[in-house]
Amino acid sequence: MSNLVENMKLSKQALGALMMALQKSLLEQSDIVPVLENFDFISKEGDLFVKNAPLVKFDAGGQWLEDTPDEEELPDA
Repeated sequence: MSNLVENMKLSKQALGALMMALQKSLLEQSDIVPVLENFDFISKEGDLFVKNAPLVKFDAGGQWLEDTPDEEELPDA
């Protein structure tokens, strides 16, 4: 194991995933912690990306669709 420390930042995609997790927990009135604990990250060029970002879906009329899958996998980089 290496003691090398690398500075990383959240990518715009990861920030969006965090915001979607927050929105989903607010809509469902549920705890955000389990969603955040289950995030799988990948690192690319100093940025962190979330592989399994939560989905929040709405219909054309703006109504929230509750029965959507919890995760969408990103294609492998």
